[in-house]
Amino acid sequence: MTMTTEDVLAEFRECGALLKGHFILSSGRHSDTYLNKSIVSMYPDRTERLCRALAEKAAGSLPTAPEYIISPAMGGIIYGYETARAMALPFMYTERVEGEFQLRRGFAVPEGAAVLIVEDIISTGLSARECVYAVKANGGNPVSVACLIDRSAGVADVGVPVISLASLEVDSWPADDLPAHLIDVPAVKPGSRGLA
Repeated sequence: MTMTTEDVLAEFRECGALLKGHFILSSGRHSDTYLNKSIVSMYPDRTERLCRALAEKAAGSLPTAPEYIISPAMGGIIYGYETARAMALPFMYTERVEGEFQLRRGFAVPEGAAVLIVEDIISTGLSARECVYAVKANGGNPVSVACLIDRSAGVADVGVPVISLASLEVDSWPADDLPAHLIDVPAVKPGSRGLA
């Protein structure tokens, strides 16, 4: 099942998850566009469609077949699980412990095992980079990061190749350098990492 960027964005639009306004992203930057993947995951059929397409794209793009799927908690868990289910692979997730991603709950990666990291949306790539580091620290071989949407339009460096269902360039600005159309609009903090 091939999905274009427009197909992916249509899935977000149809359930009210592509929002316009003034948002503070989990990176702390401000944007006039927000992709609320939590709303998308309310709908199992929509989530399954997106993740099946992501699994197929990843399987067709990777030089090394993954043996495990790992996602960063919290946002990537549902999408990682559904992608792992579509690929019939074991699934694990990392959690923050004292500010760093770690495998817990008895999760372990065999030394050298090929791991596909599945993320929901990449903006700055911070969570994906941290997950790549955690996989390496646990002996795994991260072969790629797969995501629903790369909102950096390929700019974010996560340390391994990125496979995305959709690529979208969405502007963002530091709090002290907002564009005129956002200055008088109250900001909403819909993201994670302690912001909301």
